[in-house]
Amino acid sequence: MSPSADALARPLEVPADQHRHAMAGFFGIMALWGVGNQEMRRMLGAPPERTFYEWKSGQVRRLSADTLRRIGYVAGIYKALQILYSDPAQADQWVQKPNRHFGGQTPLARMAAGDVTDLAEVRAYLDAARAPWS
Repeated sequence: MSPSADALARPLEVPADQHRHAMAGFFGIMALWGVGNQEMRRMLGAPPERTFYEWKSGQVRRLSADTLRRIGYVAGIYKALQILYSDPAQADQWVQKPNRHFGGQTPLARMAAGDVTDLAEVRAYLDAARAPWS
């Protein structure tokens, strides 16, 4: 029996505890990269300040699909950097260095521009760079 069209159209249900783990992972990566609160908020889609600080303190309930997608891009960017650079410190510093591909701005500035497509662009750039090793 194949799934109904309605079942396929609905997003996958993610248990609430996994939302907390996703957000904890996001904040862990941000700490490694030395990212400030305002940049983090923009990467997460500009949630209200109160909500952001609740998330930061570990009070995470359900996250929107958009927020989970953004966290997924950040996790993919982190993973790609760990694959590309044998030195974890060098991988973490990459986001702070100006890059010609992003018009001379840092990858972090591009990711923090606010749109999910900015995160996708950085991810795509790194995926292309690591393609020979994939």
